[in-house]
Amino acid sequence: MILASEDIGMAGPSALQVAVAAAQTVALIGMPEAQLTLAHATIHLATAPKSNAVTTALAAAMNDIKAGKAGLVPAHLRDGHYSGAAALGNAQGYKYSHDDPDGVVAQQYPPDELVDVDYYRPTGRGGEREIAGRLDRLRAIIRKKRG
Repeated sequence: MILASEDIGMAGPSALQVAVAAAQTVALIGMPEAQLTLAHATIHLATAPKSNAVTTALAAAMNDIKAGKAGLVPAHLRDGHYSGAAALGNAQGYKYSHDDPDGVVAQQYPPDELVDVDYYRPTGRGGEREIAGRLDRLRAIIRKKRG
């Protein structure tokens, strides 16, 4: 499971499911019956495309948190369902993403300190190739219309 998350990541997104299923199979039916499942999982993980982009994204985000760059949730994203919320500016100007034809609304999501910081940088290998294109489109929409 560590290999699937740390070294394969989103380049082979089914790897974690396969690893968990193999562990569950061993726990549920035991050996020697689980040998084929373990062989299946081993081959799947060994031949999966590799990426540590999730690992590096998490490390960079954790470093920013430790450096005090966490910041505050933007006011328009804060809960506005209680008395006094409007007086604090909470939920004012919030845009509902499902009302947008793209399903993505251009508005600030991270704290001010983290605007335009991209933690996750897909490698372009395996499943991350599709994710990279989708993420580029999402970031362009969010940053183009934001204001």
